[in-house]
Amino acid sequence: MCGRYGISVSRDELEIYLKETYQIELLDSNITLPRYNIAPGQSVISLINDGTRYRVGLLKWGFVPEWADDEKIGYKLINARRETLSEKPTFKKSFQTRRCVIIADGFFEWYRTTSTKTPYYFYLKDHRIFGFAGLWSTFSKPDGTKISTCTIITTKANAMMRDIHDRMPVILTEDTAKRWLDPTLRDIALLDELLGENAMDDIELHQVSSRVNKTENDDSDIIKPYED
Repeated sequence: MCGRYGISVSRDELEIYLKETYQIELLDSNITLPRYNIAPGQSVISLINDGTRYRVGLLKWGFVPEWADDEKIGYKLINARRETLSEKPTFKKSFQTRRCVIIADGFFEWYRTTSTKTPYYFYLKDHRIFGFAGLWSTFSKPDGTKISTCTIITTKANAMMRDIHDRMPVILTEDTAKRWLDPTLRDIALLDELLGENAMDDIELHQVSSRVNKTENDDSDIIKPYED
């Protein structure tokens, strides 16, 4: 699974990345950076394509289907399994028509034994910004207020990741991310192929402090190598 991640760059660095990669000129004033310890239920920086251009904004992490009775279901749907996206009614519509890319530059996973949980930080070898493959949806509350939410897609762990966890997030290359965001692409088989083009082979990792376990800890020390 993927239950915690970060984006450690400044607003200026993200603006340059978005302009060069997606031709996005303006960044929402509500977006604050850096963020080292992003957790479910929080707002996350996400990309969509509206059919004319790429757009960046904030989505709430925790997928709430438009037909849900209670938005609290989102806390159970922070991840979506690649293998069942086209089968589950929860995700099927969004898989075809509401795909997003969630901006990050690292994520956390815990190696668990019967008595311990050891956190590790994963990042691309060149420390560049990347995108998780995601889905989004808009839910209307009883009072008419609308919230837009998202989930991060996961797949089976590769050889490097498998010793720590059996699942990993789908990290898209920039070219694959643009194809993933193409709203005209609705072929299930082709979409699944894109999810197989995972950039996780370029990932490195190191152990970090257990301070990451508390979401209120959100500083650069979170991602530094742990020294016992």
